[in-house]
Amino acid sequence: MSEVSSTTIAAISTALSESGIGIIRVSGPDAVSICSEILYDSKDNKVLSSMEAGNFRHCYVKSGEETIDECIVLLYRAPHSYTGEDTVELQCHGGVFLLKKVLALVIQMGAIMAAPGEFTRRAFLNGKMDLAQAEGVMDMISSRSESALRSSRDQMSGRVSAVIRDMRARILYETAYIESAIDDPEHFDLTGYEDHITDVVNGLKAETEKLIGSYASGRFVREGINTCIAGRPNSGKSSLLNLLTGQDRAIVSDIPGTTRDTIEEYVMLDDILLRLTDTAGIRNTDDPIESIGTKKALNAASGADLVLFMIDASEYLETDDMEIFSSVYEKKTIIILNKADKTLKIKPSDIYEHFRYSAGESIRNMTFEEFSDRYPCIIMCAADGHGQDELKREIKRLFYSGMVSSSSDIVITGLRHKELLCAAEVSLNNVLNAVSDGMETDIYTVDLMDAYKSLGLIIGEEIGDDLADEIFSKFCMGK
Repeated sequence: MSEVSSTTIAAISTALSESGIGIIRVSGPDAVSICSEILYDSKDNKVLSSMEAGNFRHCYVKSGEETIDECIVLLYRAPHSYTGEDTVELQCHGGVFLLKKVLALVIQMGAIMAAPGEFTRRAFLNGKMDLAQAEGVMDMISSRSESALRSSRDQMSGRVSAVIRDMRARILYETAYIESAIDDPEHFDLTGYEDHITDVVNGLKAETEKLIGSYASGRFVREGINTCIAGRPNSGKSSLLNLLTGQDRAIVSDIPGTTRDTIEEYVMLDDILLRLTDTAGIRNTDDPIESIGTKKALNAASGADLVLFMIDASEYLETDDMEIFSSVYEKKTIIILNKADKTLKIKPSDIYEHFRYSAGESIRNMTFEEFSDRYPCIIMCAADGHGQDELKREIKRLFYSGMVSSSSDIVITGLRHKELLCAAEVSLNNVLNAVSDGMETDIYTVDLMDAYKSLGLIIGEEIGDDLADEIFSKFCMGK
């Protein structure tokens, strides 16, 4: 990993939109000297020359004789700053044009524009946080739910890193013991060591598997459940979207085929985040435009984590309903018998009798209870909200039951972390295979160190510049 650059960087660290306050962050060895040339008090004295670290002052941003803005300046001295470098933060008025003008002045004085994530990258390189914590920073910024915020806060605080470091320490101890026993057999005894290393590796493997298993729910916490509303035209899909979003997001009409394209929204149901897609009605049609909508709807369903299959229960089942189910039955699917405010012509038992013969062989011999457990059927009225609470319960049951046992559990939310844990698990399995095959003890160290390196990549202790560039490039500007 390369050393931190000697350059001083600057960026606007708040959103580029009109607001009460906008913040410009300047960090690096020349941060104080650069900002000292543009910050003055009411008597034209340079405010930073007499300012102590950790304090703030009211001042004016000036370019020659021109006063550009009135602001609050905060001064941090290395290593007691976010980046670990000298850092100056200017709290200016939040006009976009104004902020850009102040930033241009800072750059004119010698700073350079920060790349996306460069402040956090410098914090990582200066040892203020490890890589998993740095990724937690970005996750916290993008959190859309309380559970997502909680998991990113855990990661940023170092809870994930602490678990990884502990696992690595145990691996390193065993590797060192084996190497010592090989070099100094008189003082380090390997008699019966096979049983010991098997217990240690099985313990590490169990922890690794638990972390990998948490990714299934962790991904949904972080990204939301990719949810597709599917069904025949006029089954109430758009009404459900409007109900869940709490606004008239989609046009609702009694005319079949009103929705011709997909509509996407993020929706919170209690603490469940849904990435919701409302689709065009699916049916066999000769209309070329409607056919495009049907194709998009089927594509959305095929890529979904959850399908909300809407059925107009005031009408009898049609062939299109069976065909839709046959295309989504391998997905987690909740069947919604909509329009409960009318006389229902379909019951859950009808769904069971008709649908289990329209899909794969695997569900044909299911009992009614087994079918209902896998494909819960809810009687609902999307127009007035009847059945909404039952829908929430079923989503929680399908996606969160047994995955995260308590808020104290560590949850893995990043695919990069999961893949590295899987690589570590493979290496640990190789150690167990070597033991069972009666291989020499020194063979164990090769796979133990492979596991050690894979875990190290999670926290950034085995990372190269290319990977760091890729990770921090995904950060927002100014962070």
